[in-house]
Amino acid sequence: MKKFGIKAVAALAVLAAGAVGGAHVLTSARKTDAAGVDLADRSLAEAGAYIARTGDCVACHSAPGGKPFAGGLAMQTPVGTIYSSNITPDKTAGIGSYAYADFKNAVQYGIRKDGTPLYPAMPYPSYAIMPDEDVRALYAYFMTRVQPEAQPSAGSTIPWPLNMRWPMAWWQALFAPKRGFAAPSGADEQVARGAYLVEGPGHCGACHTPRGLAYQEKALSLADGDAFLSGAVIDGWRAKSLRGEAQGLQSWSEGEIGMFLKTGRTDKVAAFGAMADVVEHSTRHFTDGDIAAVAAYLKQLPPAQGKLPAFPPKQDATTAMLREGRYDSRGAVIYMEQCVACHRADGQGMPRIFPALAGNSAVYAQNAQSIIQITLEGGRMPSSGQDAMAFAMPGFRRLSDRDIADVINFIRTAWTNQAPAVAESDVAHIRAFLAGKQPNIVAGGAQ
Repeated sequence: MKKFGIKAVAALAVLAAGAVGGAHVLTSARKTDAAGVDLADRSLAEAGAYIARTGDCVACHSAPGGKPFAGGLAMQTPVGTIYSSNITPDKTAGIGSYAYADFKNAVQYGIRKDGTPLYPAMPYPSYAIMPDEDVRALYAYFMTRVQPEAQPSAGSTIPWPLNMRWPMAWWQALFAPKRGFAAPSGADEQVARGAYLVEGPGHCGACHTPRGLAYQEKALSLADGDAFLSGAVIDGWRAKSLRGEAQGLQSWSEGEIGMFLKTGRTDKVAAFGAMADVVEHSTRHFTDGDIAAVAAYLKQLPPAQGKLPAFPPKQDATTAMLREGRYDSRGAVIYMEQCVACHRADGQGMPRIFPALAGNSAVYAQNAQSIIQITLEGGRMPSSGQDAMAFAMPGFRRLSDRDIADVINFIRTAWTNQAPAVAESDVAHIRAFLAGKQPNIVAGGAQ
């Protein structure tokens, strides 16, 4: 397993050194942790900076407009809102008083320094497979390279008795076992590296694997169950299936998967919602080798059981109809009024500027939560070093639930797209969810 740890990234770790949160001066009183972590070892902290990128720590532990790693990001759950905690090395508000053993227990086993179990919004079931040398590097990075911030961590809005923490110990015993990484059977070194990044620090399953009644991921690896990476709903977004079926990654090439992870877009699609944050804060900083490894691993995943492997052929009759001014539905009329300027009559948009709607797997997903939410709320592409500009889509909340449902149904069945219908009630549900979202917390109060 060591080949997937610090030795695999140490030579390139300097690329990530100091990239997040700045640096703070290491005091002479604490150059070595009691567990033997050498906090004066610059290369160890630099390797930890890259590992923090692969774990996307900054995206969840930083609120928009807030300080890096100071917490306050609102995460909506079915029972209330959880706010991410301050993980800067501030000794009072953050984790500055954590010894290495405390840090390891929190990151990999979900146990706070005071013994309190952490909610599974923290992806410690995934981090459990990280080798000790990577966790040590991560500890060195947080203790020596992240700026301390005194912002207190906010409490959750989960009501009593659901907010009691002691039942979480039973949850952890059932659903967060201590485990190590096992490479997929027959995998070469590249695919095995990709599997480690996806299952472990990348914690892709935390969003893309469906959860059970107890909010547990139904599978932590493909060997653990067929539900792994088969798609889920989180924070109102539909995290698409990453498996090899028609509504997953069947239509994507390895190169397109890699380009999407590196830049947040391809010629057809663009990242939105939480995935835009993942790209901006995490995957675009991956080494080329790690990007290729993740793409190779995902592309070889089989379809989930019961999922359609590929769509039957369908001829495009939509393009000619729109160009000739023959609008056969209310949705077609709304599309021509609101959407065609960017996405075009042929649904192809403009490569890397306006995403295609024809043949876009986010559009024809079985569950339409994401396309409903982005139509209502709009979205912005992630910034990357590959493109000069990051484009944004306006929201269309001014349209009625019926109008939104009609235009989405048109788009999901136009051109060669094939997807089930959306009801007005589906739009109303997402609209109400967006209206009830809790604000993020930054220094000085709610955002």
